[in-house]
Amino acid sequence: MSNLSSELLVESYYKAKELKLSSDFISLLESEIRRRSLKV
Repeated sequence: MSNLSSELLVESYYKAKELKLSSDFISLLESEIRRRSLKV
């Protein structure tokens, strides 16, 4: 996941929430966002 830009990571997170994708996938995105200390 480190190849993903921070901007694309956040965009993916919001899109995943909008599309109601798997909660496991959203949790994975959330943990990477926290690891990078990003604000959402």
